[in-house]
Amino acid sequence: MPEASVAHFYDELADDYHLIYSDWDASIRRQGDALDALIGQARTAVLDCSCGIGTQAIGLALRGHSVTGTDLSPRAAARAVREAARRGVSLAAAAADMRRLPFPDGRFDSVVCADNSLPHLLTEQDVRAALTEMRRVLRPAGLLLVSTRPYEDLLRDRPTSTPPHVHRAAADGERTVTFQLWHWHDDGEHYDLEHFQLLPAGGEWRVKVRWTTYWALGQGRLADLVAKAGFVDPEWRMPQETGFFQPLLVARAGE
Repeated sequence: MPEASVAHFYDELADDYHLIYSDWDASIRRQGDALDALIGQARTAVLDCSCGIGTQAIGLALRGHSVTGTDLSPRAAARAVREAARRGVSLAAAAADMRRLPFPDGRFDSVVCADNSLPHLLTEQDVRAALTEMRRVLRPAGLLLVSTRPYEDLLRDRPTSTPPHVHRAAADGERTVTFQLWHWHDDGEHYDLEHFQLLPAGGEWRVKVRWTTYWALGQGRLADLVAKAGFVDPEWRMPQETGFFQPLLVARAGE
């Protein structure tokens, strides 16, 4: 995987990432509540191994969990720490590759890898390496929560763009427009994502464009890789059931 390019994508996006949400604080609370309900226990030790700027990690910390975050992007991880402090919760976060997690065996009760982060790994070998690391740092019967885009549908339709999303700033009402263009590879499974942000600038628009690549990893294939990494009872849970915005693969670390 081109680690530097993925880290660069999120380093460049870190300051503006909240603009992809209509209301980031509401999303923090909503996603934290949904993941907390799946964890089903109070005050557990959680690793968010793709924490970004903290959307899920802060949400879980607000629910009373002891959360540690890692992310390939140093700028995103640093912002997650600052944003958690602004909301009165503690979050330890650092830059790290999910294929090489800097923690001892059995350190956590749950591992979260949300927001379509795992599909940045572009080969089966890399996905298995990351899942094996998640299994290693989990306690026996610990919980794995992985969310991806709904790739069963996307692989069928192979969309080339997403609808524009408008964020309106609460302070001044200025709008930011975000949308994506997708460029599918010849293999039909990988795609380059061109991320556009249009920001107001003195009566005109300033455009930021960023690129990254994903593997459209189907649900059956990912569940199989999760099982091969030492997890048991992998099950996909859909947004209408969980209240989370993406499909979630839920599994337990084997004994």
